[in-house]
Amino acid sequence: MPYDSRQALPDAVQHVLPAHAQEIYKEAFNNAWEQYKDSDDRRGNDSREEVAHKVAWAAVKHQYHKGDDEKWHKNR
Repeated sequence: MPYDSRQALPDAVQHVLPAHAQEIYKEAFNNAWEQYKDSDDRRGNDSREEVAHKVAWAAVKHQYHKGDDEKWHKNR
């Protein structure tokens, strides 16, 4: 299910990522949700939702990293 707003994101995303990273996550998830709606487009047995979450986290990790302080920071 696509997310309409940052407030609709899972708690595990809302409570750990900065606002900008949440936006990245939301947009990447929603795009992947559409892109991988056909099971033939997915690898393995992952569900559409599992794939969308993996894509969303990967998109966040392109611009953010988890620091030694366990918080997410924008890459330089």
